[in-house]
Amino acid sequence: MLSSQIKSNEIVFGSCNKDLLEEIIFYGIGLGADFVEIFIENTDNSSVLAEEDFITSVSPSFGRGAGIRIFKEKKDGFVSTNDLTKHGLMRSVTQAVEMLDIVVNKKREVFNGLNKHRDYSLNKKKWINEVPSINEISEKLLISTKSLKKNNKIITRKGSYSRNLQEVIIASSDGTYVSDIRLHQTVGLNLIASDAQYRSSGSRRFGSSGMPNEFRLWDHEKAANDVFESSMKMLYADYVEAGQMPVVLANKFGGVIFHEACGHLLETTQIERGTTPFENKLNEKIAHESVTAIDEGISEGSFGSLSVDDEGMEPEKSVLIKDGILKKFISDRAGELRTGHKRTGSGRRQNYSFAAASRMRNTYIAKGEHSKDDLINSISDGLYCKSMGGGSVGATGQFNFAVEEGYLIKNGKLTNPVKGATLIGEAKEVMPKISMCGNDLELAPGFCGSVSGSVNVTVGQPHIKVDSITVGGR
Repeated sequence: MLSSQIKSNEIVFGSCNKDLLEEIIFYGIGLGADFVEIFIENTDNSSVLAEEDFITSVSPSFGRGAGIRIFKEKKDGFVSTNDLTKHGLMRSVTQAVEMLDIVVNKKREVFNGLNKHRDYSLNKKKWINEVPSINEISEKLLISTKSLKKNNKIITRKGSYSRNLQEVIIASSDGTYVSDIRLHQTVGLNLIASDAQYRSSGSRRFGSSGMPNEFRLWDHEKAANDVFESSMKMLYADYVEAGQMPVVLANKFGGVIFHEACGHLLETTQIERGTTPFENKLNEKIAHESVTAIDEGISEGSFGSLSVDDEGMEPEKSVLIKDGILKKFISDRAGELRTGHKRTGSGRRQNYSFAAASRMRNTYIAKGEHSKDDLINSISDGLYCKSMGGGSVGATGQFNFAVEEGYLIKNGKLTNPVKGATLIGEAKEVMPKISMCGNDLELAPGFCGSVSGSVNVTVGQPHIKVDSITVGGR
């Protein structure tokens, strides 16, 4: 990781900082805080962009800093700083305390010191030397964008790569003292095709966590072929007619709709805001009995997996919905304090400048017992959504998502490709209409933005059938 000049009484990565961290936490407790949390981060990031047959951008970035959060009863104050000296960190604690206008009384919380250091980084320190170099990345991206140029209808070709290598130290007044190194890599291809008045686009993204050699194993030829074939099928496709109809949503990134429209409503931040319709529905039916939904951070290599969350808790597998029944919410420290829902190892943040919040990790609908053909055969007149594009979601679960690659279903068979389709609905209305789940669960990487910034996540599902949904079109 980054090397830095060591100052007196400064946090040093790769060293024991226990005495200094305890002194800072004692200081915060002495000022009247009920709880003190310190999150310290060191990052080494790189991104590369290839456009057509040229590398047009290489962007390395480095960062260091700390986020200090204190709680008094159910209120919290948060301050971030780039000053990792004892003076700088104590000043931030003072500022956080002042935010809450705390008056010190004789009764103070007890801090018995930090627990034994839990170091999750021991086998990860070599990663920085194992990840591909900028030259290696550039060469493969250029090969990939060249593979996209299969005919003269392709007018734009792009390939992108990004790497985030993050070292963290987390300490808090409940005794938590952990450190970790995280590695995330993602690579994507996209193109635009055009022929006279016809136009289409295609894209694919791949990503992993904790796997320094994964980029080298990426099958860029298959990815390029998938993107090309998708865009060619959509180039001359007719526009879909709007209406209410049954749809089959493909696996992998098809799970983005569940993530956006329902998953966010199961985060305790939404309960705190009063914006989830599921707040008082625990142990009640909110979805069709075919639906079981999971959020976890433990699948090896998945983009949303982590050894420990940004509050120092190991992740767990949380069954959110079981056979249509709401069983659990996604919770962080503040969520547990304010809503009573136990922490699930889901306290996450983009970097040290954000306070952690309850966030999804690897979130997906579990596999069912049906084949993809079973789902399609059950529909006489509907739509198959093979690939999803962008969309938007309202505060209480209203959504609209573009279908990047779609096909009409007629009499149980896939027929003509169609474009211009948009799926429109609301989570509480659509979830009970997911009547069939396939047996082909697959996951896909993505980025999720919310109150604590943008974090790496995985979305996923098997093929699913929605009995009826509004399809926008022409």
